[in-house]
Amino acid sequence: MERIEAIQKITEQLNDELIICNIGFPSRELYAVKDSPNNFYMLGSMGMASSIGLGLALAQKRRVVVLDGDGSLLMNLGSLVTIFNQKPNNLILVILDNGCYGSTGSQCSYASTVNLSRVAEAVGFKNLFLFWNEIDFSEILNINESIFVHVKVEKGNADVPVIDIEPEDIKSRFIEEVIGR
Repeated sequence: MERIEAIQKITEQLNDELIICNIGFPSRELYAVKDSPNNFYMLGSMGMASSIGLGLALAQKRRVVVLDGDGSLLMNLGSLVTIFNQKPNNLILVILDNGCYGSTGSQCSYASTVNLSRVAEAVGFKNLFLFWNEIDFSEILNINESIFVHVKVEKGNADVPVIDIEPEDIKSRFIEEVIGR
């Protein structure tokens, strides 16, 4: 399954959740599939989507879905430990694992030699899901604890345009969505 297909399958199953999306092509693919004020598109700060998602989950009640990459998670592995220890009951961390740094030239990551699901399990996560072809969030959305979702996807980036919203506008409309309720 291509990453854009995984993103589409996930977003089709979401309702009103806030989404924090990893930098580069994953954000561009989410924008192409389902643009929404609920989406925060990372345009920089590789490795920080999970940390931003954690802060957001701790600051408010709505469900937060982080669409992160294997390379970004490996770059900031401490965020996994922090998420587990903070235990937000409204955070779903989705790792879209293509085994490479897709937005920076597709250099191989260490996800090919490190099983990220087992790392999450070793950290202490009890709610672990691994998907290869089909993605079913029906059970996931009924769990009120931190959740780790590992989605194996093919290498490669979809041919999608750049996000044509200014960074300040992405931030402003997302903040309005979060606090405007």
